Amino acid sequence: MNDKPIDRRTFLSYLGTGAAALAAASAGLGALEGKASAATGTADHLFGFKTNRVTGFFEPISPSKEDELILPPGYRYDVVAAMDDVINAAGERFGDGADYNAFFPIDGSNEHGLLVTNHEYTSIFSIGPVKDGKMTPEQVKKNLQYLGMSVIEVRRGSDGVWRMDTTSRYARRIDGFTSFELTGPAAGTSAVGGARTVQGTFANCSGGVTLWNTVLSCEENFEDTAKASNLPLEHYGWVVEIDPFDASYRKKHTALGRFNHENTAMGLANDGRVVVYMGDDKKDACVYKFISKGKYNPALGRRNSALLEDGTLYVANLKSGKWVPVTIENVRKALEGKPEELKKWNHQGDVVTNCHEAARLVGGTPTDRPEDIEISPFDNTVFICHTNNDSHGNIHGHITRIFEADNDLGALEFDFEIFAAGGRQSGFSSPDNLAFDSNGNLWVVTDISSSSQNKGVHKTFMNNGLFVIPTHGPSKGVALQFASGPVECELTGPFFTPDERTLFLSVQHPGEETKDLANPTSRWPHRPGDAKARAGVVAITGFRFGG
Repeated sequence: MNDKPIDRRTFLSYLGTGAAALAAASAGLGALEGKASAATGTADHLFGFKTNRVTGFFEPISPSKEDELILPPGYRYDVVAAMDDVINAAGERFGDGADYNAFFPIDGSNEHGLLVTNHEYTSIFSIGPVKDGKMTPEQVKKNLQYLGMSVIEVRRGSDGVWRMDTTSRYARRIDGFTSFELTGPAAGTSAVGGARTVQGTFANCSGGVTLWNTVLSCEENFEDTAKASNLPLEHYGWVVEIDPFDASYRKKHTALGRFNHENTAMGLANDGRVVVYMGDDKKDACVYKFISKGKYNPALGRRNSALLEDGTLYVANLKSGKWVPVTIENVRKALEGKPEELKKWNHQGDVVTNCHEAARLVGGTPTDRPEDIEISPFDNTVFICHTNNDSHGNIHGHITRIFEADNDLGALEFDFEIFAAGGRQSGFSSPDNLAFDSNGNLWVVTDISSSSQNKGVHKTFMNNGLFVIPTHGPSKGVALQFASGPVECELTGPFFTPDERTLFLSVQHPGEETKDLANPTSRWPHRPGDAKARAGVVAITGFRFGG
């Protein structure tokens, strides 16, 4: 089951790396769409419109304070899985803090497949109130169990409703107790205490799909959980790889660096090497990319994963417009004449394990919380959500667009622009996760913190939402609101089925500010008899094409 049919989203990412795609894009989206349709046998529509007007397929909604997932007229959502739902015959349950989603068709179907969901962190609804900021031993155990990832099998029925198949042989939990193999320069070194296998994954935020059809999941705010669980910090903060169809395949790739990973975006350099973009989601942190030493070979399938074990990690210097190698040689050069500081840096394993510090030493530019990164499938430009940084006065954040030299993802020089700035003038604040549709529109979810929602300068934005922003044409850069989330939640992990008739979306931490379980601030998804909120994943349908 390792050589599964490539889905449309992955295909477009691959197509977008070549000269043929660039030529098609210059001739108009229809030309590119024709190539994609011929190759995949799916999605022959461009959402039914041969223009760049995103307004042609939905009526934008207004901001809302309601405790509900609100969509434009003609659209609906099904709750596919929510916290504590049983996912398989073994009785395993869906985790908390749902985030990134990735859909993998079974037998090429757009209505039957595996859905991989990340679980970023827990809530009062899963582990109960935490007294004085310290979890009990039972809460520590529950915390590790509710985090990580879920693989579930989903199907759209004849009634149009998406549901889980709890008899699935693939459905499983991957949590804080699941073992992982370390790969790359840190594996087995003193930087990770000599470890080659480690316990668990947690704080799984966003991620990405590889060219060989596996999932890369990113460990973000891992520190508190690791400390509370008495686990070594250096075993977490990595990029995790799993195969949805193979439960035995579990790796952490140290060559991609250790920091507060938000997501990965994978593409190909013009010479065939694999390129992975990543952001470090904290204030004054950097933007990275990894370039493999070897070249991608489609015939090798999942064996291409070895490319993530050997290559060069770079950090962006925005002032010079250059990608700077984050290597032991450059770190030592930066610390010449400082023998005491040099003692910490003995090999590349030390560099990738202490990546944030190393990146700053070699000249990486501190930025405003770089979260999701996506590569445009049409022109190879790279979009980065800089969510916010109040210490810099960047309250509402912005979306940066990087133009690699010669449109080559393997280039070491770039230019950039501020594609869209958050604020009243744009209608959105604090951009987070991104996804592209086949009309070149950018789907953006927002991450206004629960404590700031509907207050002060964030009052006009109300609850967090999902927006659509065209990347070209007369409406370029104009944000149109497609969804508004329940009280105190984030909407996260937007991911389309290959035919783009279903959008999977996570509702993360509704009712996050709840202090008393008897008085929750949210009860979404409002199931009969349920008195608490449950994070979960929905399937949105109602997209109409051909008109």
